[in-house]
Amino acid sequence: MKLKEGVQLWLNGALNDPVVKILTKNSQLTRTQLETLLIDVLAENMAGKQLKYDEKARLRLTKAKISRGSFNRTLKQSKENVIKSIYTVLLLGYLGVFETTTLDPYLEIANKLKEYMEAHEDLPDNLEGVQEHLKVIEIIREELEMSLKRLSSPSEDRL
Repeated sequence: MKLKEGVQLWLNGALNDPVVKILTKNSQLTRTQLETLLIDVLAENMAGKQLKYDEKARLRLTKAKISRGSFNRTLKQSKENVIKSIYTVLLLGYLGVFETTTLDPYLEIANKLKEYMEAHEDLPDNLEGVQEHLKVIEIIREELEMSLKRLSSPSEDRL
């Protein structure tokens, strides 16, 4: 399989994951910025070599041709948004906001996300175990989606 097809197949899977969709919708990144950042960070691992930015631009999911300049502008925006998000978390921690109970639901979600990711990594060896494991993963994913949707709806009692 060619690099472009492999990267785009992986990107489609990642960007269409229901949990990723909810997280992206409520993040500081647009879908295009997330896609661009993922290409920049992960495409070289898949290629096994360093890629130029015009090569990375061709990996985008869009049918339209993306220039290297456009790819780089989107990448710059995504990196700036990630940095601003990190500074926001640092600021709130410094001011003591994280020590209040208002963030408990978000911490619970973070733990549920960790549990979900670990469940994906630990697949059993036999078919029966795999089927049972997939049921557990599906239950965790559904719980995660419901919790994320609940937290992402506006409410006066959160932050």
